[in-house]
Amino acid sequence: MRPACSYTDYFVVCTGQNPRQTAAIYDEVHSGMKHDVRLLPSSVDGQSEASWIVADYLDVVLHIFTPEARAYYRLEELWGDAPPVEVAAG
Repeated sequence: MRPACSYTDYFVVCTGQNPRQTAAIYDEVHSGMKHDVRLLPSSVDGQSEASWIVADYLDVVLHIFTPEARAYYRLEELWGDAPPVEVAAG
């Protein structure tokens, strides 16, 4: 994200097919980060509705959208100046 954004190095943007799946994705990431690297987010928002969950891990900001919310907010267009980094699912 730098130099387009001063407060984080990376945005991770992903999509769950519905609010239940976005919540499950967040729960899995949160658990993995907590247990594997002992890192908790400095803040989390959107868990109650789960159409867009954002978790701030300082150097990385995680965005988990439903398809409708991702199309509405269009973060990729908003932050189009930042170079994308593709990561293979694994």
